[in-house]
Amino acid sequence: MLDWLYTAIAWVMKQWHALFSTFLDPASGITWALSIVFLVVTIRVLLFRLFVKQVKSQRAMQEIQPEIQKLRKQYGSDKQGFSQAMMALQKERGVNPLAGCLPILPQIPVFISLFHVLRRLAPGKEGLYSWSDELTQQASIAKLFGAPISASFNMTEPKRTDVLDASGASEGNVRLVAIALIVIMCLTTFFTQKQIQKRSGPVEGQAAMVQKLLLYGMPLSLFVSGFFFPIGVLLYWFTNNLWTLGQQFYILKKLPPPGSPGALAKAAAEKPQIDPKSLAPKPGAKPVRPKPGTRAATTAPVTTSPTSTTPASTVDADGAAVDVPPAGTTPGDGAVPGGATAAQANGRPSGGANRPRSGSSGSRSAAGPANRGKRKRR
Repeated sequence: MLDWLYTAIAWVMKQWHALFSTFLDPASGITWALSIVFLVVTIRVLLFRLFVKQVKSQRAMQEIQPEIQKLRKQYGSDKQGFSQAMMALQKERGVNPLAGCLPILPQIPVFISLFHVLRRLAPGKEGLYSWSDELTQQASIAKLFGAPISASFNMTEPKRTDVLDASGASEGNVRLVAIALIVIMCLTTFFTQKQIQKRSGPVEGQAAMVQKLLLYGMPLSLFVSGFFFPIGVLLYWFTNNLWTLGQQFYILKKLPPPGSPGALAKAAAEKPQIDPKSLAPKPGAKPVRPKPGTRAATTAPVTTSPTSTTPASTVDADGAAVDVPPAGTTPGDGAVPGGATAAQANGRPSGGANRPRSGSSGSRSAAGPANRGKRKRR
């Protein structure tokens, strides 16, 4: 039923093998090892869009963490109510806590297909899944570090005898290479999951359970099942982990989690810097430095006729009205309202205040009336 998938994986490996055979020995183990490595590259490039969706989902989970904390305080010990409220919040925001598994799920059928193809490899077999008989024979006895890529730590008869006799490898060497790759595969899987948690940040509820299961469950399960994996499958998983580590390192550097030191440093670096010189006045312009706690005086507009002697009005700094003498007078003239001087206001001419009076009427007439100099107030 899955022959179409096995054929697709075998076809990709055949194309890479044909490419590397142009400058390497087609029957060598390094040629087939590179074919498996670049099978990983092909699959991961195709899954890059899913990886981007995974990062966006993890960022969305981080954004709703403050609201999840509020729900936790609100429901207290009511775990069922808290779970229902959190699921409703995730549905409302369009957050899928299982989206972090998106890049892993499509790799499962690829892994199973490669496992199936390499497990069926054996000397003398007919061509498998679009491979010729010669290509199948080369793949079954090609050795990596002295161990055939089709061999595993635990092999059953008659494959065990056929592979060891045709390749000339020893069972001890096969097991040594297999156990080394198993340990490396488990360690890289653990660090990969640890880096995923660092990238996604702290999570709560179901997502936290999934992360914990992947962190410890996957390395443990791979350690147990790795004894039955062919060498080629162990190489595939190890290469896949290396790709994931490099890809996540790049993402953590370019898109650090919100609130992390990397995100704060990136935000500070992207913040526009204000040049102090731009705040300085332009050349030739006088800087304005108003005194603190004071207000600038404003002049109230006053409309007067050309001959009017009515004083103008201004507003001082405290907002009070102040009379201003009309034009033509100075503060020393003793101006009073109406335009008369102080001496004229007292009934004496401004020009003859100290002149002796004469008793004759002519003198009085010469001096003029007492109110001369006064201007009739309008």
